[in-house]
Amino acid sequence: MHYSRRHADILKLIQEEGTITIARLAEKLGVSLETVRRDVKPLARDGSVLKMHGAIGLPSVVGEAPFERRMREQANAKRTIARLVAATIRDGESIMLDTGTTTSFLARELLNHRRLTVVTNSSDIARTLATVNGNKVYMAGGELRSDSGAAFGVSAIEFVSRFSVDHAVITAGAVDAQHGIMDYVLEEAEFARVVLTKGKRAVVVTDHTKFGRQGLVQVCGFDALGELVTDQPPPREIATAVEDAGAKLIVAIQP
Repeated sequence: MHYSRRHADILKLIQEEGTITIARLAEKLGVSLETVRRDVKPLARDGSVLKMHGAIGLPSVVGEAPFERRMREQANAKRTIARLVAATIRDGESIMLDTGTTTSFLARELLNHRRLTVVTNSSDIARTLATVNGNKVYMAGGELRSDSGAAFGVSAIEFVSRFSVDHAVITAGAVDAQHGIMDYVLEEAEFARVVLTKGKRAVVVTDHTKFGRQGLVQVCGFDALGELVTDQPPPREIATAVEDAGAKLIVAIQP
């Protein structure tokens, strides 16, 4: 992308501050809120900044790139993981999914299943599986994130807490040998933690790039999950921690 002078000024400001509100950007640059929003769009589209509610930040500061960009990253690995998990789910069963790129891939792998009951906070997953093959889809309400179209907050947690499902599947922002499954956003971690408690089977799906990272917030220890499904064997200390916690480590082999 060819940056204008104002684009360069925006990038300089968030380099200095880490995250910055749209209102503060407009004040600093001496332009309108609408102008700032228009200037931010191409920066968010190419992954230079991460859009949040009323603010922007650097992906390296916030911890994760925008949802659309993350759907392209490690796509083959995520698809392989999703295909393996989908094969363990039978027609007519119930599944709860949190928002994440790997669970979105899982939703696509479930398109040939029939009569599923799906509970999720992800509008992407809800759109993918609703109105096909006799499925029932329940989507949690709450404040929708602009980057992922997922609902978070107290109302979303209260909604999914009413359900008990066959399979509870969450993604991971980071996997650390000491702290277990982690995320970078408090609300996402809180939601994922609840989801994992609502299934007869508790599964974490994550590609190998999340191993050895340490997120900001702990979702759960390895003892809270039954299976960790990934695409490559994790470092020895993580594999040992998973085994010691009594969870099963499953590696999906890419074709």
